[in-house]
Amino acid sequence: MADRDLSKVLSDLTPARLRLGRAGAALPTGAALAFQLDHARARDAVNAVFEPDGLAEAIGREVIVVRSQAADREEYLRRPNLGRRLHPDDGAMLPTDGCDLAIVIADGLSAAAVHGHAASLALAIIGRLEGWRIGPVIATQQARVAIGDPVGEIMKAELVCVLIGERPGLSSPDSLGAYLTWQPRTGRKDSERNCVSNIRPPHGLSYDDAADTIVRLLKAARARQITGVALKDGEDLIGGGEQ
Repeated sequence: MADRDLSKVLSDLTPARLRLGRAGAALPTGAALAFQLDHARARDAVNAVFEPDGLAEAIGREVIVVRSQAADREEYLRRPNLGRRLHPDDGAMLPTDGCDLAIVIADGLSAAAVHGHAASLALAIIGRLEGWRIGPVIATQQARVAIGDPVGEIMKAELVCVLIGERPGLSSPDSLGAYLTWQPRTGRKDSERNCVSNIRPPHGLSYDDAADTIVRLLKAARARQITGVALKDGEDLIGGGEQ
């Protein structure tokens, strides 16, 4: 196969930078400029501001906007621990009557991912959970994955699903992740969560495929009363529990 044909095949299979060529001791101009553009997009995604306006209309449900303890984006990036904690003034905004599932939408490290994919994925998840008591959607600003623990604890949720912008890569500035935790409470470990990542159609998981996996894990978690390393996708998840 000619080098040009092989390069075309590889570029169709992956966005990774392969067989870029050389111009003397450096990259060709086009490849160098493409790298700089992707790097700028990744930086923009990290620093972008999450705007939750319009989420309620897009999802068709009540949305409550809360904050983490990080005062702004700069502090959020410097102090990851503050992004895991709910602002002390905002806990009173959350319902406390209990629910089967709390859905939390968090900016994480890519507001672009949340703006592009969170509402559509939330709709796909909710549509597959007929009969479940699902609380109002909680939109969180300057937040990390673990923000779902205090939110779910206050809401008395059996499960929390955090939809969050993932760390941007040079070819994926808008990747969304979903993190599932059984009986969320402050102090839960990352090993007690399940993650479905790279949700970013058409380049990653589609909303339908992601929602199918998430809902399968949620039902298994409810049947087994556990999430994390003991609950793996790709095996008999339900095992005689809820179908």
